[in-house]
Amino acid sequence: MRNIVFILLVVLCFNVQAQKKELRKIDKLVLESFWEEAKDELETSKSLILSSEDKYKAQFYFYDAKVSNELKDFKNAINSLNNLNKLNPNSNLPTKLELEYSNLGIVISNSVVNSAVTDNKNSNFLDAAEKLIMAYEMDMDKNIDYLYFAAGSAVNGKDYDLSLEYYVKLKNMGYTGIVDEYFVTNNETGVEEKVSQTEYDLLKSSKDYSNPRIGQTESRFPEIVKNIALIYVQQGKNDLAEAAIKEAREIQPDDVSLLLNEADLYIRISNNSDNDEDRLFYRNKFKILMEKAIELDPDNGILYYNLAVIYAEQGELALAKEKYFQAIKLVPDYVDAYLNLVSVILEDEVSIVDEMNSLGTSKKDNLRYDELKVKREDLYRECVPLLEELLNVSPTNIDALNTLKNIYGVLGNNEAFMKIKAKIEELQ
Repeated sequence: MRNIVFILLVVLCFNVQAQKKELRKIDKLVLESFWEEAKDELETSKSLILSSEDKYKAQFYFYDAKVSNELKDFKNAINSLNNLNKLNPNSNLPTKLELEYSNLGIVISNSVVNSAVTDNKNSNFLDAAEKLIMAYEMDMDKNIDYLYFAAGSAVNGKDYDLSLEYYVKLKNMGYTGIVDEYFVTNNETGVEEKVSQTEYDLLKSSKDYSNPRIGQTESRFPEIVKNIALIYVQQGKNDLAEAAIKEAREIQPDDVSLLLNEADLYIRISNNSDNDEDRLFYRNKFKILMEKAIELDPDNGILYYNLAVIYAEQGELALAKEKYFQAIKLVPDYVDAYLNLVSVILEDEVSIVDEMNSLGTSKKDNLRYDELKVKREDLYRECVPLLEELLNVSPTNIDALNTLKNIYGVLGNNEAFMKIKAKIEELQ
């Protein structure tokens, strides 16, 4: 019996020495950054070390996590880190590894995210999404932003089912992504500068800076709900799309971004429909929401423009003109608003020309023809200052130049006609 016990002790001592030897070898390879060789050594010694005491297991998982991270085998790095965390590492790791262990999770998380950023740049969007989810799951409270970015990568990778899963999860959590931003004004330059919180705490009392303020980033919640709705629209699930965005608006009824997202949804549904009644129904819903948006944000020129487009489309030309003028007043360089306004004004030309062509040669018809000719020229004269204003904003706009050239031709202004004609030839 004594011989048996002695043999067992010898075997145990041999195993412990072998484990220590393997770990020293691995440690040396890691210190010299021989990552592939260290990985091979870890694979070779895995069964030996993992059958031993927790303190040796802890070292194995530490090295395996570190080496796997360097080799971009992130799944294994995270798996080994999780196994290490179960082994009371602060007690079982040698002192020289304890400090490095405290930052190991952050190091791996940063590596995963940086790799995902590279994947996104290289259009490997689904690989990026997978890595961002890995980083998110490492700390779901702290890293929730990565779930948001993973959803975006999945959209770019056209995996809409996956992105929908992530976006719905974010919505159900009430995620907004809002963070504080810190600003101070440089007294020497008079320019407001964005700074870190630490810099803000130091500079807000400095004589060189003034007007310290804390702002907040915009909420990502409206965008998330919009993306959920758009994915449903693409999948042909219009009812679910409307329900998703209405639910969000019930939470934030006066949020202009959400209101605009709902309006955008109706236009998309309308554009995707082959049914004229449905198209009109959703365009009217869009119009109602645009009017509501203008009440909430009356200085937003884009809102007037969007409403004008629908009014023009539905033949309400007077209202369309009014809204285009308001859009231009608020956004003086709004090229599309100028062009659309001119187009609306010239809508009346069609009926005038049709009537002119239908007239005979009687005295009464000739008088009517002259009246219509003046009326047509008045339309052109109304457009001239608008096109000239547009060309002040966008001097090389070919559409505006061609339209103005044609108008000058009809009005008989040969000098202006030749000047615009030369300008067009110069550009072409």
